[in-house]
Amino acid sequence: MAHVLIVEARFYSHLNDMLLDGARRAVEAAGHSHETVTVPGALEVPAAIALGAETGRFDAYVALGVIIRGETYHFEVVSNESARGLMALTLDGLAIGNGILTVEDEAQALARADRTRGDKGGGAAKAALAMLDLKEKFGIG
Repeated sequence: MAHVLIVEARFYSHLNDMLLDGARRAVEAAGHSHETVTVPGALEVPAAIALGAETGRFDAYVALGVIIRGETYHFEVVSNESARGLMALTLDGLAIGNGILTVEDEAQALARADRTRGDKGGGAAKAALAMLDLKEKFGIG
C-alpha cells in the first residue's frame, strides 16, 4: 500500500473542495492511504512536495490548486513557475500528479474540478499512482 501526500493550494476553497474530494476518492479507491497539507497558493505547492519528500514518508504526491487568469501578468508567472517546480521534482524521480488548474474563468474551473464532470483532482491522483507504478516497474524507489 502506498502513502500519498496531497498538497492543496487553498486559494479558491469551493473549487479546491471538489479537487480534493476527487483526489482522495481516487487514492482510496486504489487501496492507498493519504495525508493532506494546505499551502497558501500554487507557487508554494512544489516546495511543500519537496519538504514532504525529505521526510521519506510518502510514495507519491498530488498537487492541487486553481489559478484563474486575471488582468495582470501574475497568472503566467504563477502558472509557469508552479508547473516548472513540479516538473523539476518529477525529473528528480518523484511520482507527482499535477492537478493545478490554469483556467480563464471560474466556469472553466468548475467544469474541471467537479468530480462528476472533469474530476481533475481524481485524474491527478491517478497520474501520481501511475507514475509510482512506473517507478516500481523500473525498480526505482
